[in-house]
Amino acid sequence: MMFDNKKVDSGTIGYFDTQQENHFFDRKSARIAVAKLSQSISAFANADGGELLIGVEDDKTWRGFASVEDANPLLDTAFDRLKSGYFDAEFLNSDHFPGFVLHLSIERSPSVVYSTSDEAYIRNNAQNKKVTGERLDSLRRSKGDITYESHAIPASLEDLTNSETMIHFMLESDRISEPSEFLRKQGLLIDGNPTVAALLLYSDHPQGQLPHAGIKIYRYETSGEARRDFLSGVPLTIEGPIYTLIRRAEETAQKIIDSIPRLDQGSGLTKIEYPVETLHEILTNAVLHRDYGTRDYVHIKIFDNRIEVESPGRLPANITPQNILDERFARNPLIQRGINRFPDPPNMDIGEGLNTAFQAMERLRLNLPYINESGDHVRVTIPHEPLASPQEAIVNYVRESGRINNSTARTVTKIEQERTIRRYFAELVDAGELAQRGSGRGTYYEIP
Repeated sequence: MMFDNKKVDSGTIGYFDTQQENHFFDRKSARIAVAKLSQSISAFANADGGELLIGVEDDKTWRGFASVEDANPLLDTAFDRLKSGYFDAEFLNSDHFPGFVLHLSIERSPSVVYSTSDEAYIRNNAQNKKVTGERLDSLRRSKGDITYESHAIPASLEDLTNSETMIHFMLESDRISEPSEFLRKQGLLIDGNPTVAALLLYSDHPQGQLPHAGIKIYRYETSGEARRDFLSGVPLTIEGPIYTLIRRAEETAQKIIDSIPRLDQGSGLTKIEYPVETLHEILTNAVLHRDYGTRDYVHIKIFDNRIEVESPGRLPANITPQNILDERFARNPLIQRGINRFPDPPNMDIGEGLNTAFQAMERLRLNLPYINESGDHVRVTIPHEPLASPQEAIVNYVRESGRINNSTARTVTKIEQERTIRRYFAELVDAGELAQRGSGRGTYYEIP
């Protein structure tokens, strides 16, 4: 494969020289051994991706390869370890340094990447850390290479098959087989022992064997000019099989939300409101897609102006906060499929949950939830912040872009009716905020 050979000036060199070696960037000598480079490739790919500049000494002296062919062993290492589309390479040359410097851009990998010695590394600040034992298992789970839901638990099969949850499910779903036979056919038994998924779905109290498989709910109040948040009361712990766990947690959280007063101008104290679908879908997603091998709870933190839902485990495989609404990957397919068999399942529309949550916020004209990864957790924040009014959104767009027409205004305001947008334009023109230009289909508006 041919790679770009780019001539760079002193400005580009200066840019790279100012970069500190950190979680996303590292520089290596052209004399680096293949095995050593493979550790860096593994570390960046298993973490959040990053850049490698190969041909720069520790003192930032640029001394590249005598020819691009001399870098072939290192490029072969990248090809051998990384899937197509998850890395890019280019050569840099200049009148200011000898040879060719290899610039590797590595993306976060959807599966665990190993070094030439079959060891896994992860980038931690400016270091490549080897991961073993439980940390390696956690990494493999986060990549979707293994799943904890299929792990066998030495629990009583008789207690599970005679549980109220199991019996109720079998009756409601008209299953004619014996519970143990049903579990076996669904791949929920290993050598006669129930799996994690089996206990979470059908045990009356799975937290007996999986103590962190519950939900913690916290209420934080905001006070003082510095707007500091303080924990109010004792956190609540919700337990039970997943089907009832989600419903109990949702009901408990909603009661707390309903108790939060909100001061609206002209209306006095009113109740704060979030779309019911938003909390339901985000909570359901957190419970169904969390890493059950991580010894921590799902946390729901209710503040005066937002709700935060934290789920143990990083986003799996190729899922990122940026593509999570478009890409699909089930960390716990047995749990997801199993709970969907219950009457009125919480994940009725499999794969559409978060999209539903976002759309519900849009309908109430609230700012959209935002998602970020923090350590080994995923946090979804549901803000209670109104979007700008349609008129404000239109004027703000014109100030930034110079002009606007009816079609663009419908996109900006998320209002589909042309007639409504025409009314807003008329109001803004009468108020002197906008001036109409053109006519017919060529009509647009700008600041007068």
